Amino acid sequence: MPAIATIGFFDGVHTGHRYLFSQLRKLADEFDERPLIFTFLQHPRSVLTYDCPPLLTTVEEREQLLGQFGDVHFFDFAEVQPLTALQFLDYLADRWKVRHLLMGFNHQFGSEGRLTDEQYAAYAEQVGIRVIRALPHSEGDLRPSSTRIRNLLAQGDIQAANRLLGYEYMLSGRVAHGRMIGRQIGFPTANIVPDPDKLVPAPGVYKVIVNGQLALVNIGTNPTVGNTHQTIEVHIPGFSGDLYNQQLTLHFTHRIREERHFDSLDELKQQIQRDYETLSSPTDAQPDAGSM
Repeated sequence: MPAIATIGFFDGVHTGHRYLFSQLRKLADEFDERPLIFTFLQHPRSVLTYDCPPLLTTVEEREQLLGQFGDVHFFDFAEVQPLTALQFLDYLADRWKVRHLLMGFNHQFGSEGRLTDEQYAAYAEQVGIRVIRALPHSEGDLRPSSTRIRNLLAQGDIQAANRLLGYEYMLSGRVAHGRMIGRQIGFPTANIVPDPDKLVPAPGVYKVIVNGQLALVNIGTNPTVGNTHQTIEVHIPGFSGDLYNQQLTLHFTHRIREERHFDSLDELKQQIQRDYETLSSPTDAQPDAGSM
């Protein structure tokens, strides 16, 4: 069956990407072609400049999110990067039966560098493909981009990042042994170890959803207890089972407060109790200076 395809790294699969995929599905119905989404195993910058940004989505997360919109196929960017635009288009036409290519509003490809839309169209016509340039999408006054979302998360602005993502930012990781300080003060936590390439939001205390339940997560160095490296510790109210070596996924909803040093474990415990009480609050918690 002939296909219509779109190509990109699609980190985060945010609202701008979803707008592109809505155009893809509409055109697929119009042309009676199957929708294909081509993406890459690694960020292009990791090949081109060896300077890969922290990622909003792992390969597994991208595959799951993209699968809602079409058939997903991953390329090794290092293998396709040397191809010229004409060579890549010929590959799409011959191997994947692509007859229409929907290009993102700012997308470019081909080893020869930046080309005009007229050049892309001319090359595509040689191999039986019609190129369509997609319309851009704006979210309020902002145009969604993976870079903008990374910056928002690095600032701890979870709600703004979630609006551009179109879903709650998620962070998955294996539960590892920690120092058990939380257990000593009555708030046991699970220590999460995420994928090393995954973006971790700014230090602070956050309201998250874990397995459908509201929970607290602290991201930071735990300065009160003299820690020196960043940890991600989640407290699930009422849970007393064994989570070691299990995989947990945190869905971030709000940032409650920033991180700071407390003079004693008792002060820390009192602040965590106040954090705990925000879980049942129907309104957004206002940030104040504090930390687990």
